[in-house]
This record gives sequence, structure tokens and C-alpha cells, in this order.
Amino acid sequence: MCYEAGPTGYGLYRFLSKLNVSCEVIAPSLIPQRPGDRVKTDKRDAVRLAQLYRSGELTPIHIPTEDDEALRDLVRCREDAVQDQLRAKHRLSKFLLRHDIRQPTGMRVWSVNYRRWLDTLKFERSSSSITFQEYYYQLKEIEARISRLEEEILNQATDSVHAPMIQALQGLRGVALITAASLVAEIGSFERFASPRQLMAYAGLVPSESSSGDRRKQGEITKTGNSHVRRLLIESAWSYRYQPAVKGKLKKRLEGLPPESQAISWKAQHRLHKKYYRLLSRGKEKAKAVTAVARELAGFIWAMAHEVETR
Repeated sequence: MCYEAGPTGYGLYRFLSKLNVSCEVIAPSLIPQRPGDRVKTDKRDAVRLAQLYRSGELTPIHIPTEDDEALRDLVRCREDAVQDQLRAKHRLSKFLLRHDIRQPTGMRVWSVNYRRWLDTLKFERSSSSITFQEYYYQLKEIEARISRLEEEILNQATDSVHAPMIQALQGLRGVALITAASLVAEIGSFERFASPRQLMAYAGLVPSESSSGDRRKQGEITKTGNSHVRRLLIESAWSYRYQPAVKGKLKKRLEGLPPESQAISWKAQHRLHKKYYRLLSRGKEKAKAVTAVARELAGFIWAMAHEVETR
């Protein structure tokens, strides 16, 4: 049997698996749709799903383990909190702007001095004062929530079933604690990718194609698959603009890793740095060059993960 992936999670799948019932969870976005079919009911959906499943036209998704799902919930909760933090900062800054209150010249926004300056602000009307205090308190509460979540992510990176993989991925430049934990949470087992290209396709970083006969045309990246992984890879790829070097936090993260993992990290720095500037010299935009670097970075992440899983 099968059912569509949705907000109910994988509880039904795990329950049926304990009963030795073969079950697959189907990706809703990959279910074929009939053009012009504008009647949707639960009964019609179930019949259509059964017909497509029987004909083998449905794409099942990877089912994470309960440990993988718990880590994914944790990192996504932090991601939601970071988005809430950005909104809270915008609300507070726009409130100050409406009252024509600006920080002193030369003071960087949201720095320590900026926050000390916020603590000194006073308003003539009590309603404005309460509004400011509530906006500011909300921001502080969100930041405290992020700190608690990051503390638990650190615990998972040092003492959990995911710890070896998270620590290994941190050996790559641009992949620190949060990024490494997020990649492990989103991907789960790297063994399901037989080659680096499969991981690149999973992240939607491979070029689209429209070819016919002797004509072959490739376009922008497909942007299919896991958007979280794609965003993480692109953010990390910006680090390879700089000259290869092992120093600072990266040097500390590499300490204790096997020589094979350290070699992969060093090779990645040289190859991706050269690729970035080679693409720029050809006239490519920075964003497109970084996307191409992110695609190859996925290959090095696969190699690093493969080194851990076969150790």
C-alpha cells in the first residue's frame, strides 16, 4: 500500500511496518496530474493514487529513522526561530524609524553598543514606551530560544548517533556546526546516494535540459528535491571565494579527523576556489558561479560522508 507524504508524518508507515505490511510514502509533488482535472475529492484521490501505484508511476520518498527525524525537527525549529528573529528586528527597527529615532553616527546596527543604546531610549507617551519594550523583549526571548536550540545541536554533535558524521562534515570550509548538523538532519543516510551526482540531483543543483535529436540544450538548475539542502550548500559555497588556508576555527575543526578527511578538505579548497574564479573570468555572474561551486561542494560532502560510513 501507499499514502501521500503530509503533516501527519511517518507514524502510519512505522505502524504498518511493525505489522509486516509493505508500505511506501509517496512524494505529492511528483504525482502525475491530468490536465483540466478540476474535481478533487478524497475518494477520487484514493482511486487515482491506487491506479498510479499499480502502474509504477509514483515516486516514493526516503523514510528517515526516528533519530534522523528528531534531529531534523531540531534544526528546522532553530531555522524557524532565526526567521522569527529577523522579523522581530524588522518590527523594532521600523518602529524606531516611524518615530525618527536613529542610532548615533558610526554605530553598527545590532552591535553590543547598539543594544546598549536601545536600553537608554525613553518615550514621552507610555503607550509608545510599552510598545517599544514589548518589541525589544520579544527579540530577546527569541534570541534566548535560539541559544537553547543551538546548545542542544551542540550536544547532538558531540554525543549522539549523528556525532561522527557531523564532526566529519565540519572539516570542510564553510560547513560549521549548524550547517553540518542541518545537512545530516536533512539527508539522513548518505549511503542511499550511489554517486555524488545523485546527491547533486537530490539538491536540485544539476542543470535542466531540453534536448531533441542532435540538439542538446541545458538551462538553469532544476531546483527540485530538498530546498533546505540546496540553500545550505549555496551559503557554504560563498566561503570558497577566499584563498585556500587552514587556520582559525577550521583548523580546530580539522584536529582529530583522519588524514583522508583532511586531504578531502584541502583538495576541496583548491578545486572550488579555482573553479569560482575560472567561471568569473569567463564572464559568469557571481551568483551563478557560486551555484556551480555548490554543486561540486556536494560531491566533496558525499566523499567526506562516504569516508565516515565506510570507516
